[in-house]
Amino acid sequence: MSHDQNFKNLIVDYPHQAVQFFAADEAAHVDQSVRIIPIREEQLKDRLGDRFRELDTPLLVEWPDGRRTALLFVLEEETDTSKFSIHRLAHYCLDLAELFETDRVVPVAIFLRDGDPAASLTLGGDRYDFLTFRYLACALPDLPWEAWRDSDNIVARVNLPNMRYAPSERVAVYALALRGLVQLEPDPEKRLKYADFVDIYANLTDAEREQYERDYPEETKTMQSLTTRMREEGERIGERRGIQLGEAAMLLLLLEDKFGPVPEQVRAQVEAANPESLLRWSRRVLRAESIEDVFR
Repeated sequence: MSHDQNFKNLIVDYPHQAVQFFAADEAAHVDQSVRIIPIREEQLKDRLGDRFRELDTPLLVEWPDGRRTALLFVLEEETDTSKFSIHRLAHYCLDLAELFETDRVVPVAIFLRDGDPAASLTLGGDRYDFLTFRYLACALPDLPWEAWRDSDNIVARVNLPNMRYAPSERVAVYALALRGLVQLEPDPEKRLKYADFVDIYANLTDAEREQYERDYPEETKTMQSLTTRMREEGERIGERRGIQLGEAAMLLLLLEDKFGPVPEQVRAQVEAANPESLLRWSRRVLRAESIEDVFR
């Protein structure tokens, strides 16, 4: 299990909600009119070169009306707070500030475990402090789950299992996280994706799962129906894709028999084609005088 990838997915899929939840102190004016762009790691590696220090999900937040300059939210997830490096975070923020020519950088660290990481960093000599750095810390285990149980922020709802609750409340936490997911996310694929997220972090025992199915029959029925529907759709897609690949393979054999070795570009075109195109090209093979005639 990759906590890093789980939270990357969550932040990229729901950037506005992630900023509003993880960086609430700085997100008062971040609404749907504000543009939030996840910055690709590949882009940073190319432009920062050897200076690149990998963190999880930098977001570029822009107000297009010009009232505010670009603002960078840097979110770093650390499962083990002892591995958290405030020096690394400070380095990274300075790199991003230079790269994007802005001094508006808001670093946010998300913690999944209790701990006591350094909250600030000061560099200086005997007489002066020359650099002071701190960040926003979102320690999920410190948040009481009751405060977020009915939130309309989907990032908060799926993170209920990461918040503070009594062991006896785990099933209720799990149920309300899934209920929020169903209420707030209309896309069936994302529902299933983040149902897995909730499953991972709730980590119910067999007895707790039986209790959930007994105490929350409607939610159980909804999720089971969703899982069945998505599985059936996946099987249909797989079946169609299998037929398509078979038709593509047959067309490639026909092309080879008549024209010799098939160029890689043509092979890629055939393998990516829809069934209608494959049928049309297969009919043309018989009367075509060149491989170009087939695809003309």
